[in-house]
Amino acid sequence: MPRNQPAPTRRSFLGGAALATLALTAGAGTANASSAPRTSSSPTEIPLPNGFLPEGIAIGAQPYAYFGSRANGAVYRADLRTGEGAVLYAGATGTITNGLKLDDQDGLLYLSSGSAGGAARVVDSRTGSLVATYQLTDPTGHFINDVALLGDRAWFTDSYGAVLYGVPRGGTGAVRELPIGGAWVQSATGISANGIVDTPDGKALIVVNGGKLYNVPLATGTATEITLSGTTALTNGDGLLRINHTLYVVQNRLNQVSVLTLDAKATTATLTRTITDPRFNIPTTAAAFGGLLYVANAQLGLPTTPDTPFNAVAVAL
Repeated sequence: MPRNQPAPTRRSFLGGAALATLALTAGAGTANASSAPRTSSSPTEIPLPNGFLPEGIAIGAQPYAYFGSRANGAVYRADLRTGEGAVLYAGATGTITNGLKLDDQDGLLYLSSGSAGGAARVVDSRTGSLVATYQLTDPTGHFINDVALLGDRAWFTDSYGAVLYGVPRGGTGAVRELPIGGAWVQSATGISANGIVDTPDGKALIVVNGGKLYNVPLATGTATEITLSGTTALTNGDGLLRINHTLYVVQNRLNQVSVLTLDAKATTATLTRTITDPRFNIPTTAAAFGGLLYVANAQLGLPTTPDTPFNAVAVAL
């Protein structure tokens, strides 16, 4: 089956020089933890539409957060200065948006499709228009879970398959499949690959799987398990966020975020503290801006209706 549908060239969004710069840039998945000052009036709770079923959150260099919906694949954009927002991309019945990342270079959002369709979508964060759809794998039997930007590609995890998919960021081109081998342990019955982020040296990706962290080099896909210190497992590990050598691991049903320090090559990760907050309600992903860590409360597994309220909350980094 075809691996991707042709995507329009991003040269309509970028000049040639900017595109060359983009190809050398380690992705926005390194947590654009903007140093922009937080005003005293910045809210620490962002209300989302009732019944929205959020999963992923993305924040770039500007004070806007983007949330993906498991209900219909929509994307909601919120102003972090006021807490107000609106639906940017309406999605469609039968679609899901699990993870998402924003490319600050051209304003494009990369969306993962969860268990619905084995695809990745690209949406313009300025207009809300759908720019491209990439068919990564078979429509059934896969779970395209999360995404990180690194180099010239957006890298997607498949929770039901030991492979990463690299969607080109620089224009048209084929999707790259990176089989994961080495120390990787694939679950036969449940979710394996979940959150994903780039390493500090920009040569590999860190993927959480079954409470463990794996270092997956782009050159080979041969995974090595990252040695944990201060903890034996990152149980219920979900979204990942990296700021320099600090790694934030959202542990959904534990209602906490573990903070670890990575060594230079991301071979060890040392637990330094754990963030908890009574407002956490099964958070799944995190992003940072202005000295705050924003987490999306997914309420996974809890009873919900179209009238159930949802939100994101912010805590100090």
